[in-house]
Amino acid sequence: MTSLSGGNQQKAVFAKWLTAEPSLVLLNDPTRGVDVGAKAEMHAIVRRLAADGKVVLICSTDLAELTTVCDRVLVMQRGRVRGELSGDELSEQELLREINEGLVPRG
Repeated sequence: MTSLSGGNQQKAVFAKWLTAEPSLVLLNDPTRGVDVGAKAEMHAIVRRLAADGKVVLICSTDLAELTTVCDRVLVMQRGRVRGELSGDELSEQELLREINEGLVPRG
């Protein structure tokens, strides 16, 4: 594994964990550093896991990834939920708005 690029290492680790057939999958920036084709494959796998009834929680800095893969996104700040988007309201623009509004203290 050490001779693989970072993106390929990430794909190998992802595949290794999926062979365990977990009922809960926690992912932190799952496609960071992987090529576009592999990213699409990984997104399809994540969606398939959720469709099969697995619980999938994703933390990602990639807004496009969140809006592509997730049914619902929670925006958190300082350990508190500051916003929630789902359905038609879940878009990169709305997600960015929620993130930016969370930076302004709410009174």
